[in-house]
Amino acid sequence: MKFIVSSGLLLKNLQSVSGIISTNPAMPVVENFKFDINKDKLKITATDLETTMSVVVDVQCKESAAICVEAKMLMDFLKNLGEQPLTFDVNLQDYKVDFTSDEGHYSIPGENAEQFPKEPVAENATEFTMLSSRLVTAISNTVFAVSTDELRPAMTGVYFEMNKTHITFVATDAHRLVRYMLTDVKCPEESSLIVPKKPLSQLKGVLSNDDTQVTIAYNHSHLFVNNGKINLCCRLIDAKFPDYKMVIPSNNPYLLTVNRAEFLSALRRVSVFANKTTNQLVLKISGSELRLFAQDVDFAHEGKERMACQYQGEDMDIAFNAKLFLELINVLTWEEISIELSTPSRAGIIKTTEPIEGEDILMLIMPLMINS
Repeated sequence: MKFIVSSGLLLKNLQSVSGIISTNPAMPVVENFKFDINKDKLKITATDLETTMSVVVDVQCKESAAICVEAKMLMDFLKNLGEQPLTFDVNLQDYKVDFTSDEGHYSIPGENAEQFPKEPVAENATEFTMLSSRLVTAISNTVFAVSTDELRPAMTGVYFEMNKTHITFVATDAHRLVRYMLTDVKCPEESSLIVPKKPLSQLKGVLSNDDTQVTIAYNHSHLFVNNGKINLCCRLIDAKFPDYKMVIPSNNPYLLTVNRAEFLSALRRVSVFANKTTNQLVLKISGSELRLFAQDVDFAHEGKERMACQYQGEDMDIAFNAKLFLELINVLTWEEISIELSTPSRAGIIKTTEPIEGEDILMLIMPLMINS
């Protein structure tokens, strides 16, 4: 069985699903791509047994067949091959794969496609649609705040809270929390689920940031995402997400307003001088002046900056983890941000100063005890 495909197009689509493949697979066969050829369509599938992702590529072929092809070997070859037609000749008797370019002829062993894990089916699934750009933004605004602590499995994914009038995405690592709500996405019923970080990060990299419609379906065990070309299925995290609403302060009376770009630049500079273990950065707020201070006593490092701000409240010194704080501010796109405060021992709330149509975002960060 033969098929012809553009080498550049093939590489691009292999790269879009290759991030799913595990470096230490439980089954050797999942180190392969599964190729399903159905005349002029090639479906490429990758899996790590928890997440399965596939993409469809146009090819020239008059037959149908399926085979597994070694992922790393094929991608390493294509990365060193210029754009040109590539002819594949698949022997379904011994699973040998020959491919011919303008420059030469190459061969690699394949495997029986029957050994490749079966893709989960969306049985008894609930389904809704949303814009691709909305889903990309939701993932970008939350997935970075997911915990890496495997002892807290519920916090190692993003919490999807569906409602008939909106959908909310929540991520937390116990030191910070992000709640991103879309009020222009309607879900068929009230429900919730926890999606692991890895498939969401993969989606973020392959989904287009435009008005393409994405179909999201879910059942008790899996999430399914499809945009017409790319299809992803992942196993959900079977755990109870913490009651995030309980940790959001209901009354932070003091309000600090700063220019986001200026604040982010100052944070980056001053945080260089912070202790590499604690990453402590102190905000000293007084009237219309904000001072940033970080030091590492062990190495005699110290950084100070001041900048203009708007502040309503009592003068305050409050410390945060500079690394976590930077990650929060870095994903935002607003011109100005407001930080709601109460006391040096209570969480700060980051919000936009202007409402954004169709969305609402809230970020929470816990303070650090100020070194004496």
